[in-house]
Parts: sequence; structure tokens; C-alpha cells
Amino acid sequence: MARAWHLMSRPDGLPNNENFALKDHDLPGVGDGQMRVRNLFLSVDPYMRGRMNESKSYIPPFQIDAPMDGGAVGEVVESNADGFEKGDLVTHMAGWRDEAVIDTKGVYKLPKVDAEPQAFLSHLGMPGATAYFGLLDAAEAKEGDIVFVSAAAGAVGSVVVQIAKAKGMTVIGSARGAKKCGYVRSLGADATVDYTAGPIIKGLRDAAPEGIDVYFDNVGGDHLDAAFSRARLHARFALCGMIAGYNSREPMQFRYIIRMIAMRIVMRGFLYGDYVSRLDEFYRDMGEWVASGKVKPQDTMFEGLDKAPDAFLGLFTGANTGKMLVRV
Repeated sequence: MARAWHLMSRPDGLPNNENFALKDHDLPGVGDGQMRVRNLFLSVDPYMRGRMNESKSYIPPFQIDAPMDGGAVGEVVESNADGFEKGDLVTHMAGWRDEAVIDTKGVYKLPKVDAEPQAFLSHLGMPGATAYFGLLDAAEAKEGDIVFVSAAAGAVGSVVVQIAKAKGMTVIGSARGAKKCGYVRSLGADATVDYTAGPIIKGLRDAAPEGIDVYFDNVGGDHLDAAFSRARLHARFALCGMIAGYNSREPMQFRYIIRMIAMRIVMRGFLYGDYVSRLDEFYRDMGEWVASGKVKPQDTMFEGLDKAPDAFLGLFTGANTGKMLVRV
């Protein structure tokens, strides 16, 4: 019998284990155009917190007492779908469970490259492509720029750091604690800011005395305000995520936002889905960087489907270095 995690109540602030329940499911038969997939790895991501609220956004909210979903890598164990055969490894969106019967929408075969399957949920998947297009397209970062990356030890931020260095940029990364800052420096960052050691505005001023040209935002809040304070003329901000506000009801306030005018700052929000038609560019460049060692993957792995909520909640306490994954 298959099992799937359900959202049982909408969180008020930071979720806890009482918001979730793991339930048994009888799977339907595999109809025409469908396949049954046994999941190997599940992705948990900060954006899922927004889906736990009952509000309209770019992706529908989770329904109460219904199976949750998200990115996953699985093996096809039965197929009535053209182009998919038993044994194929695929990425799909029926995560938070061990097995699922799905149609072909949003299902992609893993390319035959020298990489572990879970890589297609991290640096060769959505986080890596988000880093790539956010930095190079949304922020229009170029060689010689000074780039500030928040959550630089996380799934997206750690890849941003490495791409920026591969492209000849100076990189400053913020991270939680001395150990994670050391990890960010090991990726090639020129300087780091430990945001637990003091105010981020002071830390960034010390790390970037000449200011910044690009800010890649994963955090929002005081990190975004610090970026406003250090922005140089015509700075570009790519807004990827604002995890600082996901569990808070308090509005974000910015002391230095007025500098947007004098510095002619350009801010651009973006989503991975904006760039799906251009993934060939990403695979071309990322493949070269991985092969040359310019981009090195890092995952934090929780073992077992029953650990999925713990892995998800760990995103908000700094439990991950690199991509947070669950091995089913």
C-alpha cells in the first residue's frame, strides 16, 4: 500500500509536526497515458511554506487532508504512457509520497549523463536553474561585478556563488554561523557575512566596502535592507525568495529603500518556470562547470519518507547545507 503526507491544518507561523499526517493510500490502476512511479528522492523547498496558506499565488495551495506534492525523482515500475518504459528514471511533481500513478504532464526522463539521480533535484534541477537564470538573466550579472548572495550555503545560494565565480565576479555570501560561512568560502566566495554574529548591515558594510552591483535575494527582510544600503549606481537585484517573511505576520520594513532612487536600482522578481523553454542553455553551461569542478554539489539527506516534515522544517532553522533532500 502506498503512503503519502497530508496537510491536516494550516500553520500559524512556523509549521510543526502536528500540521502533517502520513496516511496509507490504495493506488488506482494505471490507465491509458499513465504510469506508476516509485519515488527514490523527494525535494523539500521553502516555497512549499506559501502553499500551506489558503491564498492565491503562482502555484495552488495544498488542500487540507489531501496528499501534498512537490519535486521528486522516481523509477517507472509500470507504464501505459508513450515514451516511458519500466525502469526509466524520471523527475515529476508527485512528491511527499512513496508511490504515485501520474500522467505525463510535467514528467521528464533523466538525461543519460554522469550524475547521481538526486542531482536533478539540486544543481542539475530547479535550484541550479533558478540560480543560473536568476543571476545571469534577471540580475544581468557580468564579469567584474560585486555580487552579494543571501542564504549562500543553501540549495540555490550555493550554486549562485559558484556560477558567479565561474563568470569572473567578486562574491560576498551571507550564511548562518561560522561553519556555514567556511563552507561558502570553500565554494570560492571572496568574503562572507555571518548574520548570527551581528547586524547584517554592519557585516555587509565591512565585507563590501566598495558596495555591490548585484544582490541575489533568498531572504528578504534585513538582508534586503542591507543590500539597499550598499548598492552602487545601477545595481540590479534578483528577487528569488524571502524566507525571512514566510512564517511571520509582521510586514517587512526597509530603512534604506529610498536609495533605490539615487542609485537607480533595478529589482526583478522571477520564477523558475519563466525559463523552462531555455533549459538547454542551463544544461550546456552547468554540464561544463560540473565536469571542470567549477560547480561542486552539496546535499543534506534525510533518510525515509517519515522524515519528510523534519527535513522541510529544517529549512527554517538552517539544518541544510546545500540542497535539502529525502531519500525514500
